Amino acid sequence: MLSPEVIRQLADELAEADRAHGVISRITARHPGATVEDSYAIQGVWRDTMLASGRRLVGRKIGLTSKAMQQATGITEPDYGVMFDDTVYHSGAEIPVDRFSNVRIEVELAFVLKSPLEGPDCTLDDALAAIDYAVPALEVLNSHIELEGRTIVDTIADNAAYGAMVLGDVHKRPDEIDLRWVPGVLARNGEIEETGVAAGVLGHPATGVAWLTNKFHQHGARLEAGEIILAGSFTRPMWVTRGDNVRCDYGPMGVIECRFV
Repeated sequence: MLSPEVIRQLADELAEADRAHGVISRITARHPGATVEDSYAIQGVWRDTMLASGRRLVGRKIGLTSKAMQQATGITEPDYGVMFDDTVYHSGAEIPVDRFSNVRIEVELAFVLKSPLEGPDCTLDDALAAIDYAVPALEVLNSHIELEGRTIVDTIADNAAYGAMVLGDVHKRPDEIDLRWVPGVLARNGEIEETGVAAGVLGHPATGVAWLTNKFHQHGARLEAGEIILAGSFTRPMWVTRGDNVRCDYGPMGVIECRFV
């Protein structure tokens, strides 16, 4: 276990990297004994620093929930991070690429909760009952830790590599559509790069909501009504650079478009 002083120091490094849009060396290279618990502690100190600066928490992201993402990263268990109000974009947005580091795009569904969720035994049915609606989303990955050789510890400490999300315009209640079969056809500058269906996320994209609820229970916390839960990608990440036009077709759930400037 890392000392509180080291945890604070690493959280401060990540806060500065976020401010400067930079990258720091791997935590696990410097502290090979760092644990998953240490990484969530670092993330927690970083989160509190962001809240103290005036940012407002609007939801949570879940990551590494599909085989595609686990194979792309070499990490085999889900993780989670926090999302702030100033990281939410909507379809049609122009997104400043300089705001992020190691910029990539993932195809996901997001869920907005109408009631709180508590563990320890939250099921998929419980999660579906608590969801107000699903909305298509693109996640912008933002990695402040060098990518080569990183582990789950590095990723979690770096707020699970979350940078921003782009929300679509179509909302569907869970009883209106079979969420497992929502498609994603992701294109960059008119060329299709990735495809997938939402069932790639743990068999059902809302399964991650139940997983996160039970994970939170271990820390005496719960998910609150009104929170946005970004459920995890069902495609591999796609690199983007300045000038790229991104379009993702979600079939019955509409299209998301954005441009990186």
